[in-house]
Formats: sequence, structure tokens, C-alpha cells
Amino acid sequence: RPMYFFLCNLSSLEIFITTCIIPKTVASLLMGNKTISYPACIIQSYFYFLLGSTEFVLFAVMSYDRYVAICYPLQYPMLMNSQLCVQLLLGSWTAGFLVTVVPTVLVVRLPFCNANRIDHFFCEGMLLIKLSCAETQTVELINFMTFSIILLGSLVMTAMSYLYIINTILRLPSASSRNKAFSTCSSHFTIVILGYGSCIFQYVLPSSHHTSYYKIVALLNTVVTPLMSPFIFSQRNEQMK
Repeated sequence: RPMYFFLCNLSSLEIFITTCIIPKTVASLLMGNKTISYPACIIQSYFYFLLGSTEFVLFAVMSYDRYVAICYPLQYPMLMNSQLCVQLLLGSWTAGFLVTVVPTVLVVRLPFCNANRIDHFFCEGMLLIKLSCAETQTVELINFMTFSIILLGSLVMTAMSYLYIINTILRLPSASSRNKAFSTCSSHFTIVILGYGSCIFQYVLPSSHHTSYYKIVALLNTVVTPLMSPFIFSQRNEQMK
């Protein structure tokens, strides 16, 4: 049940992220009106990073859930009780809020003079900062540090969980047990690879902002991965089917 509880929340997050970006993008393409108001741009940027940051913390939480299920299977129902699951979920949202609110406040306080064109299909914080006519080096550094902390911090926790998981699986006596344990984690591991890979390219590698692949990777992160998630999680799961 904890696994499906977290999957339900992951699905909700991906729906919210897609809803935050895609309707406006599709409307712009169909109607030819590619303008967006300043308040709407700030709100879109804020919720995109809030939901994205929360999702990465949830990845780490889900990897911990798999760690407990495989490394401590007999104690799993007791350790991953409903109270802890709710606390972990609230912790994910709290971490996402805290890491997003300060950079957003700093962006709102920036002056914008003449430049008002974003080379992207939605309002993305780092590109919005570059439109300011003020000195933005400090704001860019704070944005880079906060999102690197949430991204790399959750990645380290996820990697540690999987190291313990792999170590436990390799010590299982039978091949069928090892295959069953690996299949339990394969879906989550695939989503983790897609999510972290695309976002590290976007936000941790500074040179990525100057490449033609930036928007393609953003499209992968906001459309393709949420679209593929239901198929990835149900492919080897009879209950999901």
C-alpha cells in the first residue's frame, strides 16, 4: 500500500506539472498569440519549480520505501505505516516549497526594462532572470545553488538506497528471488534515470542554457516522461494492469 500511495502522489505531481505548462503552450500554438502576462509568467515559473522540486524529493522517498521493502521485508508493514507515509509526503512538499520560495521572491524583485522575449515554450526561472536589466549574478548563483541542493541531495539519497538494495538483492539465494526483487525496483529506477538525467542537463550544467537541446530536454521532462510513467509502472506490475 505505501508504494501505491506514493505512486498516486507522483501521478498527481506529473499531472500538475503538465497542466502548468502544456495548456498555455498549446493555446499559443493554435491561436498564434504567444504572449503571457507578467503575473502569469511568475506563477507558471513558481509552480513549475515547486512541483518539480517536490517530485525529486518524492523520488528519494520512494527509493527509501523500496529499500525498506527489500532489505527489511518482514518489518515493512510496521516501518512504513500510514503515519510515516503521510509525514514523508508532507516533508516532500515542505522541502519543495522552501527551496522554491526564496528564488521566486528574488526574481519578483528584479527590474525588467525593455527585453520581454523568452526563447522557450514556457516561463522558466533562469531564462526569466536573464531578461532583467539589473545585475543578476547573485540571483543566478542562489538559484543555481538551491536547485542543485534539492536535485543532487535527493539524488544522493536515492543512490544510497539503491546501493543497499543492490547489495541485498545480490545476496539472495535463488535467481527467482533476485529477479522478483529487481522487477520491484525497475520501474522506479527507470523514472529516476529519466527525471534526474534531463534536469541535471538543464539546471546543473550551466552551458546547457546555450545549447539547442535545452528546449528538447525541457519537452522530455514536461511531456514525454509524464506520458510514459503509467506505461513504465504498469509494464511489469499485474495489479497495475
